[in-house]
Amino acid sequence: MKLNTSRETLLKPLQTVAGVVERRQTLPILSNVLIAVSGGHLNMTATDLEVELIARTPVEGATDGETTVSARKLMDICRALPEGAAVEISESKGKLAVKSGRSRFSLSTLPVGDFPLVPKIEGATQFSAAAAQFRNTLARTQFAMAQQDVRYYLNGLLFEITSNQLRTVATDGHRLSLCDCPIEGKIAKPVQAIVPRKGILELQRLLGDGDERVAVTLSDNHIRIELGEAVFTSKLIDGKFPDYERVIPQGNMKRLVGDRETLRQALHRTSILSNEKYRGIRLKLGNGTITAIANNPELEEAEETVEVDFTGEAMEIGFNVNYVLDVLAVLTSQEVEMMFIDSNSSCLIQPRGEKDSRHVVMPMRL
Repeated sequence: MKLNTSRETLLKPLQTVAGVVERRQTLPILSNVLIAVSGGHLNMTATDLEVELIARTPVEGATDGETTVSARKLMDICRALPEGAAVEISESKGKLAVKSGRSRFSLSTLPVGDFPLVPKIEGATQFSAAAAQFRNTLARTQFAMAQQDVRYYLNGLLFEITSNQLRTVATDGHRLSLCDCPIEGKIAKPVQAIVPRKGILELQRLLGDGDERVAVTLSDNHIRIELGEAVFTSKLIDGKFPDYERVIPQGNMKRLVGDRETLRQALHRTSILSNEKYRGIRLKLGNGTITAIANNPELEEAEETVEVDFTGEAMEIGFNVNYVLDVLAVLTSQEVEMMFIDSNSSCLIQPRGEKDSRHVVMPMRL
């Protein structure tokens, strides 16, 4: 393999795949990136056995071949070179030579045959979606995923695919978020799949700010997403997601409508004096107002009242303020609706005038 290119041509795909590589690996090969040159394209692949990421870029005048080399060391070398520098890469006798100007580097390689690749996905469901809508759908739900929960199926994001819609759902047992995204594709029957937490976080980073379409392929064990010159593949969590519809409050509820940013700032200020461990605040709902109250073991207290559209019987309810702030941070509507049954029941939060996302927060006893 031999390649003459620029620093930027090497650095961009390296940065795309490097997030998958973990520094502390039980298998040395997992610290490496697979570099393959074929048919005028440079492919770089990284994996941690759960998530695989491939970045492609066109190159000219390259000799086909493949090898594996330390992802971190190669990226550090490329970053250290001056902008626009010409780089020559060649592989021979188990070493990768990197030359640029008067700089010379010789890196150890590992056999390509030892690099674990995800098998071809077969018998799959396929659909596509606009990258911006797909990105928004992930952002509005991923924050509610559990972290290292013994109920392993909560440590990921549910993808529920129907004929014209992708619904993502996340819950950690204390809150739940769901969001809908329109899709295009021939879906024979509804499908559910749970994508692990690390895969979702890596996918969000990959989506960036692009406005292309994403192509999604889903099998029994894997999900593959193609976006431009990048291909993302992740294993799925083998488990059954809980019946989330039962958690969403239904029926005759008290309705509060308020300015989203005004509420967010008021809750944020009040939370400064909340208990640092439990983060609990009390919300008092009255005629046309909501009052947030927080206190802590040092006997300090914060209180703030916001004018809202609320008519009905006065009530008081407690929440983990972080859970409410997380929801208000990801919504983009000017106004938000909060629906209450009573002080012992979950609260439903959704953007006013939009039905594509809903968020449920369980109450706290304070």
